[in-house]
Formats: sequence, structure tokens, C-alpha cells
Amino acid sequence: MFDIISDSFFVPLASPNKLVYWECICKLFSIMDNQLSFGVERDVLVDELQYYFEQSNAADFSEEELVGTDSRSKANWMLRRLEHYGWLEIETDKSYVQRVNFKEYAVRIIKTFLEIAEGKQIEYQGYIYTIYSLVRSNTDHPGVVLLQILENTDLLITGLKNLNSNIKHYIDDLTKHKTVAEIMDALFNDYITNIVDKAYHRLLTSDNVSKFRPEIIERLEGKSRSRAYMEKARLEIAEMKEIPVEEAEELVYHYLHSIVDAFQNMDDILREINQKNTQYQRSAVNRARFMLTGSEDVRGQLKEILMGINEEINREQMNLGGIYRIDFLEELIRIYSVGCLDEKSLYAPVEGRKEFRPQEVTDLEPDLELRQEKLRKMAEKLQKVLSPARINDYVKRQLGGREALLATQFPLENVEDFVKIIYIRLYGQRKNMDYTVELREEAERDGYRFKDFLISWKG
Repeated sequence: MFDIISDSFFVPLASPNKLVYWECICKLFSIMDNQLSFGVERDVLVDELQYYFEQSNAADFSEEELVGTDSRSKANWMLRRLEHYGWLEIETDKSYVQRVNFKEYAVRIIKTFLEIAEGKQIEYQGYIYTIYSLVRSNTDHPGVVLLQILENTDLLITGLKNLNSNIKHYIDDLTKHKTVAEIMDALFNDYITNIVDKAYHRLLTSDNVSKFRPEIIERLEGKSRSRAYMEKARLEIAEMKEIPVEEAEELVYHYLHSIVDAFQNMDDILREINQKNTQYQRSAVNRARFMLTGSEDVRGQLKEILMGINEEINREQMNLGGIYRIDFLEELIRIYSVGCLDEKSLYAPVEGRKEFRPQEVTDLEPDLELRQEKLRKMAEKLQKVLSPARINDYVKRQLGGREALLATQFPLENVEDFVKIIYIRLYGQRKNMDYTVELREEAERDGYRFKDFLISWKG
């Protein structure tokens, strides 16, 4: 790689002046991007950078690295440094006018960085539709089309793997949130917005691979059995890659089988994405519910103890080993050791084999009262489970025939009511629910503050 990219290419973005370098690179890129090519006269770029350095909101520059004091000197110095680091190349045309161009690899890297900074999400729908359209097309250049199908399939699989990794990243970050407000903000304002709404929801509905996969696989397998297709494709691939025709034919078969295998094995990735999405939402809600509820039983007391320890560790900025320096723990729990008369007093000797004597199996009558009591407790527990069907019925009852209500208009008398509102927001993303949700401004009611949303009935 470093035979193409300069060894010092990333030095500007790792220096103390990285913000200045990046803002100047973005400024130059925006100017060149609007031209017919990435080549622009040097004087034009110097004028633009001079104007940038004269602005009061320009990033602060470390004077240790800078040569020159006025804005124009800074602009010329910046162009020289970016050329030195391998971002730019400056050439002189026949009219002795210097033109500045971005290196080809620099353009690709800048675009990638900008997409990362903007939080751009992969458009799975574009890849799937492109593959579907190319597979169905009748073309005189099957080799070129096959390479495009292969490229889009690779981009689709890479995007799905990235989505899978992103959800795992959100699950790992969940433990960093200390309050209910932070957990709900991470769930609704970050995860729901950037993962569910932009990628996951469409992946299960409009961008569902299952709608296109059967025909894609069928047509690709048909092409591999078509002698006419294979003849054209191998000749075209052989010419493009400058390899023998026999080797090109093997490559065509390999490409077709790779694409088919990718679509057939895509269910494993989608299944894991679905499991992680469910795990994240359940973990976030359970963590919020745990921090909202409190009781005098053993579980409630343990929760208060653990939260107190956590607050003390955060307040004193201790690491996890600092738990032994918390004073109140000495009075909270007393741990003492017990000695034995003999070190072997608790030793259970191994018994030898004994003769097996079967015992008579008695036919016990079931305790009907105990059975009914267990069934009653099980039914009560099931009644408390907030499944999608129960939430759907709850929304229908609360709307009472009305077309829509705000979440703040729903009952909010206790923690259970607030948890139901959370589940309404979560399940509102699903296609099979009879209602939809639409975000509104942040609101506060009865001590609960959250981003309000409109609940509209579809049924």
C-alpha cells in the first residue's frame, strides 16, 4: 500500500494542527468538486485559503509548525505541506499556470471520511435493486454485468456485517449509561434513529432480501447452465483481465457460485442482526426498568446497595478495584472465617460400588390445590408480559375510537404506565402493528421527561 500512498500521508491528521489541516482539505475539496476535474489554478485556491485564515471562526493554529504570519503566507504554506504529505500534486501547464490536483487515492479517502463524519448509512435497497435489475437484464456484455453484480453483492454483505457489528457496539455501550435519561436517550435518539429507522426497519420491510432472492438465485444458476452465456462471458472476462480463455471460464463459474452462496447464506447474518436488535432493546428497557423500580424486598435492597456503590465509585473516580476502599461497606456486611477441627473433616470419602436394589415406584396423586395455585401464578405472570399483541390492544383501548393521541395523553400514574409507553414506542416500528408513531418535541409530565410522539391508529 505504501508504494502508492506516501509514508507521511496521515501525518497531518495526527498532528496538533489536525483540525486546521482537515478544514483546509475539506475547503479545497469542496472547491475542486464543483469543477470539471479536480485541477484548479493555484492562485484561486490560495485566495480561498487566505479567506479561511482571515475568518474569526478558523481553527487555532499551533505556531510551532507554521511558517509565516499573515493569512496569505499561511495559505501558501498549507498547499506546500499538503503537497509534501502526498495529498496534492501541483503541475504547470503550457501557459505556465500552476494547477493543483488531489491525488486519486486522496479523493477516495476524503469521500470516505466525509461519509463517516456525516453518519451516512448504507442504502441496502440500492444494492439489492441493482443486483436484481442486472440479473434480469439482457445484455451483450455479460462479463461486465457479472462483475457489477459481484461488486454490489460484496457491498451488500459488507454492509450487513457492519450493521451487525454496530448493534453489538451499542449493546457494549449500554453499560456506560448511568441514568434512566441516558439509557432512553441512547435507545430512542441514537439507536432507534441511526440503526432501526435508517437500516434495520427497511431491511425487514421494503429492502427485504427474501422478495428478490429466489429469482436472483434462479437466474444466476440458469446462466451457469447456459453455454451461450458462458461463451460470451468468458471471452469478455479474458479480454478485460488479460488471462487465457480457459482460466476466464473457471473465473466466471467461481463468480456465479460465490454470488449464489452469498445470497443463500445471508439468512445467518440477518438472523444474528435480528437477535442482537431484540437483545439490545430488551436490555435497554430492562436496565431502565431496574433503575426506575425500587422495593423493600431482597432484590430492591441489593439494587440500592449496588447503586450506592456505583455512585461512590463514580464520585471518587475510582476504578473497579477501589470498591475495597469504600468506608460504609465495612459496616454493611461482616465477613468472617470459620476454621475446622481437622483439614479433612469436610472430606467425603469415595464409596465403593454397591448392589443396586430397585425400589417400588408408588403412584402419587397430584396435589390439585398446589397445581391450581401454580397455574394461577403462571397466568398472572403471563398477564404482565408486554407482548406486541398486548401493547396493540392497550393502544386500541386508550385511543377509544380516536384516530390519534400523543404519548403524554396516555395514563402515566406509575412506573408500569411509563414502561408501557416505552414499549409502544419500540413496537411502533414494526410493520404488523395496527398503529404508527411519529416523533414530536420533548415533553415532561408527572416527573417523566421524554421525547413525545403521536400514536395514530391504522386499523
